[in-house]
Amino acid sequence: MIARRLRASLKGWGGVGAMALACATALVLALLLPDSALGDGGTGVGGQGVARGTQAKAPECTDPQNLSPAPSSADGTTIDAIKNRKDRRLIVGVDQNSYHWGYRDPNNPKSGSDLEGFDIDLVHAIAKNILGDENAVQFRAIPTSQRIPAIQRGKVDMVVRTMTITCKRLDQVAFSAPYFKTGQQVLAPVTSDVTGYDKSLAGKRICSASSSTANERLTADRAHGGLVSSAVVSPPVPNQLDCLVRLQLGEADAVVTDGALAASQAAQDPSVELKGGIFTTEFYGVAMKKGSDDDLVRRVNQVLADYRKDGWRQSYDKWLAPTLGPNSPSKIPPDAQYRQPT
Repeated sequence: MIARRLRASLKGWGGVGAMALACATALVLALLLPDSALGDGGTGVGGQGVARGTQAKAPECTDPQNLSPAPSSADGTTIDAIKNRKDRRLIVGVDQNSYHWGYRDPNNPKSGSDLEGFDIDLVHAIAKNILGDENAVQFRAIPTSQRIPAIQRGKVDMVVRTMTITCKRLDQVAFSAPYFKTGQQVLAPVTSDVTGYDKSLAGKRICSASSSTANERLTADRAHGGLVSSAVVSPPVPNQLDCLVRLQLGEADAVVTDGALAASQAAQDPSVELKGGIFTTEFYGVAMKKGSDDDLVRRVNQVLADYRKDGWRQSYDKWLAPTLGPNSPSKIPPDAQYRQPT
């Protein structure tokens, strides 16, 4: 019975089941990636080491999306190390299984095996600015739970993977200014009586991804009474897409994830839909390694400043507008405010 349900829901550009298999493969590959042999302060595999310095005390975190340094086009030690690699490419952690964000479309003969999507367009813009070639990128598939470890261990120069800027994460990595506004939302079967993040979740099994803001919110609400007491917060899974598969198998009753990702998953499988509105406000940023020299962060902020004027809207209209609809609060790039000099 379960197998028939799963087969019935696998449709479109290759099937979510195949995507889930790719998720598992990506997790294994990420865990098997060797630690960077760069010595202290390395910038990534094959890169030149960067001197480690003392990190200045960060300002108090109340609005985490406004704590990134001001844009700059200047090179520095981090960018120099990237440019001086023998394999002169930017190493970027991405998703390869998020429909219209970072994925491979096997039904598009023009794309072949290349990654495409909203996040991928941004990566190409960053590579073109820094290295003069939008294709000078080495993509690494990183599970949700491995985004921060991959940055800290120097396996990637940055992560561009629907990653929300939070105060907790700013203690672990550096972030660019925001490039996308979204919030948490509930995804459930069309036939479900779930109506949103409310009492209709009573007795329901709720799925979320490990190390995600959704899982953090569920855990906090469970502890402080913000979630109906009989709701079951299931053990988190490595990737958001795994939750969609659990819905299809009948192993979960609802998913909590970013609204923009939920809309893409609903587009993959018409048997599920968004339930209720967005109940948080969150901003995606490009995540990078913390350090005394923030030249890479400043350069990415400069790219974003230019991209908001020329490129962002075209990418949004191509990838996200069809699933988010004309009235989405995400249809305009978020304004950038930067950390004040100390």
